[in-house]
Amino acid sequence: MNRAEGGVSAAELLAFLGARGGQEYAAALLVVGAPTRKKGQAPPLAPSPPIYRLTLRGETVQATGPSGQTRQLTRSAFFEVFGAYRFADVRPTGRLSDLGPLFGSDSE
Repeated sequence: MNRAEGGVSAAELLAFLGARGGQEYAAALLVVGAPTRKKGQAPPLAPSPPIYRLTLRGETVQATGPSGQTRQLTRSAFFEVFGAYRFADVRPTGRLSDLGPLFGSDSE
């Protein structure tokens, strides 16, 4: 799930995760605003975007940040933290938080 260069919104990402019942996905957090440069200078190297590992189970979003710290967030708390951001390079990590995807929803 990647919408061109603009990425996907937090709401679109949660809808995507919700359809995959407990499967963990990694997503790059897009930071808006390009580094500036003066005329004649080479463009500065952009830092790698932070990667978050996300799982949605019911109303709880499990988010693990780049530091490895994991938080359990309600949907509203997720929107408070990530609502202004967009996500790119959304891909499965291969981890499942439960057996839901194996026995039921196979809406891939």
